[in-house]
Amino acid sequence: MTQAITPTEINENAENIINVHSQPVVIPAQHQENLGPISDISPDSWRYNPDIIIKYYHKRWIQVFSRLLNIIFPLAGLMFDNWWDSLWGNSSKNESKRAVKLKKVLTKLGPAYIKIGQALSTRPDLVSPAYLEELTTLQDQLPPFPNDIAYQFIKEELGATPDQIYAEISPNPIAAASLGQVYRGKLKTGEEVAIKVQRPDLVRRITLDIYIMRTLAGWVKQNVKRVRSDLVAITDELSERIFEEMNYLQEGKNAAKFNQLYGHLPEIYVPKIYWEYTGRRVLTMEWINGTKLTNIQEIQAQGIDATYLVEVGVQCSLRQLLEHGFFHADPHPGNLLAMPDGRLAYLDFGMMSTILPYQRYGLIEAVVHLVNRDFEGLAQDYVKLDFLTPETDLKPIIPALANVFNNALGASVAELNFKKITDEMSAMMYEFPFRVPAYYALIIRSMVTLEGIAINIDPNFKVLSKAYPYVAKRLLTDQSPELRNSLKDLLFKDGSFRWNRLENLLRNAKDSPDYDFDKVVNQGVDFLFSERGAFIRDRLADEIVNFLDNFAQKTWLTISTTVRETIGLKLKSTINNNGNGKAAINAESMEHLTNILQILQETDGYDPLKLIPIITNILQNSETSKFSQRIAGGLAQKATARLIRNILLNSNNQNNGNGNNSSFKSNPQLSLPSTIKLSNQ
Repeated sequence: MTQAITPTEINENAENIINVHSQPVVIPAQHQENLGPISDISPDSWRYNPDIIIKYYHKRWIQVFSRLLNIIFPLAGLMFDNWWDSLWGNSSKNESKRAVKLKKVLTKLGPAYIKIGQALSTRPDLVSPAYLEELTTLQDQLPPFPNDIAYQFIKEELGATPDQIYAEISPNPIAAASLGQVYRGKLKTGEEVAIKVQRPDLVRRITLDIYIMRTLAGWVKQNVKRVRSDLVAITDELSERIFEEMNYLQEGKNAAKFNQLYGHLPEIYVPKIYWEYTGRRVLTMEWINGTKLTNIQEIQAQGIDATYLVEVGVQCSLRQLLEHGFFHADPHPGNLLAMPDGRLAYLDFGMMSTILPYQRYGLIEAVVHLVNRDFEGLAQDYVKLDFLTPETDLKPIIPALANVFNNALGASVAELNFKKITDEMSAMMYEFPFRVPAYYALIIRSMVTLEGIAINIDPNFKVLSKAYPYVAKRLLTDQSPELRNSLKDLLFKDGSFRWNRLENLLRNAKDSPDYDFDKVVNQGVDFLFSERGAFIRDRLADEIVNFLDNFAQKTWLTISTTVRETIGLKLKSTINNNGNGKAAINAESMEHLTNILQILQETDGYDPLKLIPIITNILQNSETSKFSQRIAGGLAQKATARLIRNILLNSNNQNNGNGNNSSFKSNPQLSLPSTIKLSNQ
């Protein structure tokens, strides 16, 4: 049955935000603007509104007090245990034990506290590492509620009884979680479906707990100066996410958007949403026959490479995090299935999140600073990414970052264990004034979960080693100013071009599934001759000048030595190339160039004939002429300087010999100091 709400009822009673989640509501168009978040017109309109919740429970102190007693006693027991441990110096010894007890208390307190505990498991700025470890195992499995209630919700939401809508429905739910339970069924048209039904009286219970938590957070914020995080804002952030999970229309919308962005990938599958059988408290989606990624033997028995599927999940996650910014924030084993045809199916789209463009670019820039061991730049990244306020003193944080990453970066970034480095970062963030943004907390949860699944399949699996090809591809192909600057930072250090870094980028990028050789070459040439590429052109010209100058000297020395040997003249002392390492450096540069050409030839899509028009365009480009002139000028400058220096040195040698025909003394190589010193780091 539907219920119309009048303006008077809206203004007099905020109870609508509670009741509207317990029964369907039809709202006249002329009154919708007065309702704020309570409208059944679209999923976007069902939003968390703390003001309405506060207004509703402010007059219901008996309900609040009764629930508060149920919460305070178990939490007070935990606080007493911690105080007792602190009194006797046993805090560190018993911390893991107290964390286990906290998990049990949160499970007993119900859905809101289970969700809060799960959220806290991603907040190293709020809880210590021992509690983080335990809270990550917090499950939201609860006993199912009666079928007759679930069937009543289906009738209220969809306008018909289950037997009128579905050809079949399982006699009992196949899964029951904190927010709802799932049945397996079949439509009248024959499609197998999963039917998700929300728990009864859920919103009333959730909002009551939110009201209490928000009130306590406000008191702590005002009276406990030691707490540096804004607990009210954190409570609102978590509450908003819970509200989104409670709205199955929003979950359906999330699934549709996820399918639009990633469903076209050949190894990814997103189940269909049956909108005609979906409401705010009931969701009907395609049933997926698949195997959990943790059931390795069953997957392998079907001839499916489980490790490859995890790699597919990593690549898809990187697209979510760094390309489109819309990502699945809860990829636990139950939500990732290996389908019989070898595709990876995503389920449960209630917990999704977004990353803004500046945050996506900032994460890649942080990776570059990490590779370069530029911990000052990394500290600045944390400010830009909203982990630290601009007023934060970074001086003590920079060495702390260096301490965390230096040992871990002994081999390479690709060899890092994501979970290990996350644990070390969590301990550091707990000590310094970090505030972990919601998007980052969910990223960590997502990536750590993926790595955990992967390590269960292959103990040597490294998430970052599978992620680096994608990052390399983005650095080489993305035209954004932010990533072009990051590419410059990666390839240049103290004015030196690091060919080994370019070689490494190309080698990794060619392993990225959608790496486009033509696109890389064309974009690389366009960028090189653009205004933004002037810095690289200048450094590249200097590098070529140094190489040609050194090559010319070695060639002249070889020719003159051969001639002198032929006609029997005394050999001159060899030019000393080892004094400044230029010969060795140029030889190494040539080796890297040779390797780069080989990598390009091995890249999918490589065709020498495609290079002809590119070379033609390069030769016709006006910047090419300037580039050539700079090289010619640089060579002429070095030759002139060498000639003048030789004349002066010969004159000095003659004067020092007092007019005698003393033999020519060996001199070091004569050239202007190179503006580029290659680094092998």
